Amino acid sequence: MKLLLVTLYFPPAGGGGVQRPLKFASHLPALGIETHVLAPDDPKWLYEDADLPLPTQAWVHRARYVGPRGRRIADEQYGRSGVDLAVRRASSIGRRLLIPDENVTWNATAIPKAISIARAEGIDVVLTTSPPGSVHLIGAAVKAATGAKWVADLRDSLVAHPHRRAERAAVRMKERAAHGVATLVTRRADAIVAAADAIADEARGLHPRGSVTTIANGCDFDDFAGLEYERSNRFRIVHTGSFFGKRDPRPFLQALADSGLEDVTVRFVGDFRPGDREFMTGLGLSDRVELIDYVPRRRSLELQRASEVLLLLIPEAGGRGRGVLSGKVFEYIAAERPILAVVPPDGAAARLLHDTGTGVVVAPDDVAGIRDALVDLHAQWRDGRLDAPPLSEEWRDRLSRASRVEELADLLRSLA
Repeated sequence: MKLLLVTLYFPPAGGGGVQRPLKFASHLPALGIETHVLAPDDPKWLYEDADLPLPTQAWVHRARYVGPRGRRIADEQYGRSGVDLAVRRASSIGRRLLIPDENVTWNATAIPKAISIARAEGIDVVLTTSPPGSVHLIGAAVKAATGAKWVADLRDSLVAHPHRRAERAAVRMKERAAHGVATLVTRRADAIVAAADAIADEARGLHPRGSVTTIANGCDFDDFAGLEYERSNRFRIVHTGSFFGKRDPRPFLQALADSGLEDVTVRFVGDFRPGDREFMTGLGLSDRVELIDYVPRRRSLELQRASEVLLLLIPEAGGRGRGVLSGKVFEYIAAERPILAVVPPDGAAARLLHDTGTGVVVAPDDVAGIRDALVDLHAQWRDGRLDAPPLSEEWRDRLSRASRVEELADLLRSLA
């Protein structure tokens, strides 16, 4: 079987969105599936990780990226007013008008390249993985031009992303366009793969012609090999990942200030919004909070393992956050450190952490509850009682990335 995997995020791009397609491309060849990857030559993404190894047994093809460079527009506009703000807003109008998303212009080079690869290599299945949603237009084009089967992999919801501010008119326009992509996927794709049950349920509600299967992200236990935990004289809490949309560190920061704990070092690794930085400073937490810019994944894993507690933040987002089961959850579990999960208590992440016994769950807006959890975890650490309970072999096998990719391989073979 020959597979063409199309992804916007692939090394040398960095960040969380890279890992799922990268791991697919790394594991599938060993399962007897000849794997070709189509990715941009330079996606102009916010993050770069030159240390990420490319898969050694997959063929990686590149199509020239035609599109805007990644930006954090809200941060660029924060604190500005008058003419300065107007100029900043004007500079982003073009990308806001791109439908269904700002990366759709890559299709101008990616579609002909994907069709060429499919014909030259005799591709049996094309798998497109989103976000961005516009990448699925490539899958539809390859299917129409070559007759290859098409699988759409959804890492996020196509129509109800938890971090989009749906109350804004521009975002509602984007979501209407996303519904068009979702309709295309459900009418044309031979199968849909979802990274979480909530995404799969949403897809089923659109009455797709093909099967819908949940293949969650997995734990890459081997990625932490050689990284050892050593106790520190500071109570170290680490959060990795960027803040955008409705993801909010402020309830946690308020709880930290209210806790009165002094021998604490909280490391936020990744982007931190200017407004959140001001909030943190106003609480007098500058001596207890370290803001670390984006780092390569290997360094991120080192910081996770070298922590007493890992901080997971998932917003309620009007109910949208309940279905979120991001790759970060599995990465934290693989780090084998206790997790303080500030997440919807009735959501998918909370259930997994409860079932595996790897985390303490507190509601995102429960400042007093977060404070109490912090104080309790700190007391356990102070008394030498804080440690992550080891995962059973059954759970390790069940959650491993290799097991998840085997599920994908079985699905791909079923389409041949």
